[in-house]
Amino acid sequence: MSNVSTPLPNLRLGWIGAGRMGAAMAARLGDAGASVAVWNRTRHKAEAISARGCTVADTIAELRGLDVVFTMVSTPADLEEVLLGDGGLLADPASVPGAVVDCSTVSTASSQEMRAACEERGVSFLAAPVSGNAKVVRAGELSLVASGPRELYERVEPFLGRIGRSVTYAGEGDVARLVKICHNLFLGVVTQSLAEITVLAEKGGVTRAAFLDFLNNSVLGSPFTRYKAPAFVNLDYTPTFTPVLLRKDFDLGLAAARELDVPMPLAAATAQLVQASVSSGRVEEDFAILLDLQAHNSALKLSPENATLDDGLGAADQGAQ
Repeated sequence: MSNVSTPLPNLRLGWIGAGRMGAAMAARLGDAGASVAVWNRTRHKAEAISARGCTVADTIAELRGLDVVFTMVSTPADLEEVLLGDGGLLADPASVPGAVVDCSTVSTASSQEMRAACEERGVSFLAAPVSGNAKVVRAGELSLVASGPRELYERVEPFLGRIGRSVTYAGEGDVARLVKICHNLFLGVVTQSLAEITVLAEKGGVTRAAFLDFLNNSVLGSPFTRYKAPAFVNLDYTPTFTPVLLRKDFDLGLAAARELDVPMPLAAATAQLVQASVSSGRVEEDFAILLDLQAHNSALKLSPENATLDDGLGAADQGAQ
């Protein structure tokens, strides 16, 4: 992890993708004094962080001559489009950035294709997917894992260390993608398990607030169960990560498991429950709706408990950067 008191290298940065996550991450770089030009397909989302030390680029082409360009997009198709599509970052061989750092969650195969496209054009490529949501970013608690050329990692690690709390170098190539996909498989399995035991406790007469307060203060509690607890207790499904995005990661994870001949019985069962959440039509809500589905299958009617719980991310609410 970078020492936040150390001045940042004097590099010109670009940022592609100012959705919930991308905007929060780019804003942290702007707050740290980095020179960041941000492009987003919907311009007003980039404009929303212009007061945070970021400038707005009208086109991706404006980012081509920069030292490092970060990308944070939703799908492999989006990543290919912003890099190789018409008007993309690598569309003009005569004008390319020095390096690309991709923080999206994509498959290892997609990452390998984008890495090869970059290297063909003399552009270094670092895979740097993240763990956390936008509120986690704002609280300074994001975790990142990176893979690719060690020299590039060391050059951009000071910036990654300002975006998040911890940065792990996993090795050469695209192994960081597998790390992130494994992480998100665990995320889904843990959330489904948390839904099951919470419904069990409530159906036996225990409030969700009491049960989750106990769990979060036990050896089984974690930062994740703590910051998911308010959603479970108050049934606030404001999206941080949707069922559709989680389904995508399960598809990637189970495909990797087949390729590597690793049985994944718990992940496979959870994948079907994630699919059920998508099939319910509630695709714009948070994946914490797994709790609702579990309650429905248990003949339990849930109501918001309107309780105040500490989600462990108070720094985000206080506007800490």
